[in-house]
Amino acid sequence: MRTWLFAKGHGTGNDFVLIKDRSGLTDPTREDVRFLCDRRRGIGGDGLLRAVRAERMSEWTGPGDIWFMDYRNADGSVAAMCGNGLRVFVRWLVDEGLAGGDVIEVATRAGLRRVVVHPDGRLSIHMGTPSWDPIPYTVRTRDAEWSGHPVVADNPHCVVRVADPDSLAAIDLFHPVGLDDTRFPDGANVEFVTRLRPGHIRLRVFERGVGETLSCGTGTVAAACDARQEWGGDDWRVEVPGGVLKVAFTEDGVATLTGPAVIVARGEVSLPDA
Repeated sequence: MRTWLFAKGHGTGNDFVLIKDRSGLTDPTREDVRFLCDRRRGIGGDGLLRAVRAERMSEWTGPGDIWFMDYRNADGSVAAMCGNGLRVFVRWLVDEGLAGGDVIEVATRAGLRRVVVHPDGRLSIHMGTPSWDPIPYTVRTRDAEWSGHPVVADNPHCVVRVADPDSLAAIDLFHPVGLDDTRFPDGANVEFVTRLRPGHIRLRVFERGVGETLSCGTGTVAAACDARQEWGGDDWRVEVPGGVLKVAFTEDGVATLTGPAVIVARGEVSLPDA
């Protein structure tokens, strides 16, 4: 039996297990991640965040004296980035005394990310420039087909516009959302979005490797990018089932995601033998 120290945190209900692995000696297997994220047999979470010194990650070619956020989905698959996860990751680094200051740089598979820590507990992430595809794409829920637009916001997404809040609430996201493997060979997150008023949208998201979650940071940016294309405007209030996030764009399309992050538990977990 192996024993690891862990923390548990969430950003607008998108929850994660966190482990510190400074020297990169505890690389979790797919089975380890599934166990830790299991809500009945493990700790429970939408994903795992592993903190490793960047110099220990062979795939990282940037500065080595910062932390690398190794993110895994709940099914054990690897993802490039997670906006909610990064806020939780930085909140944990600060609380543990592993990083300090108003601006903290973190290495991710999507590149270097700068996170601003606000006095009120919120954190802002510079998310780069999402890429919106004007060619429509069809996704399938259990009982309907929907037309959406692919958006790359660190991770692949497809954003579907929905007519009104009642229609949004009625969508069946208990079952998997169907995607064309030729367009999305590695899968994608699918956001269903309705506009409530100018600059204000509501969304639900089906995350690849997880299912429906209470929030998705990169998905929030993707949804705001699509809304910006359709309705214009650079500042968006985004309601997710787990709370409220804000996305702001510069004139040339660079996005910043702002929202809360909290650590709710720390402890020790016993993993099954490999």
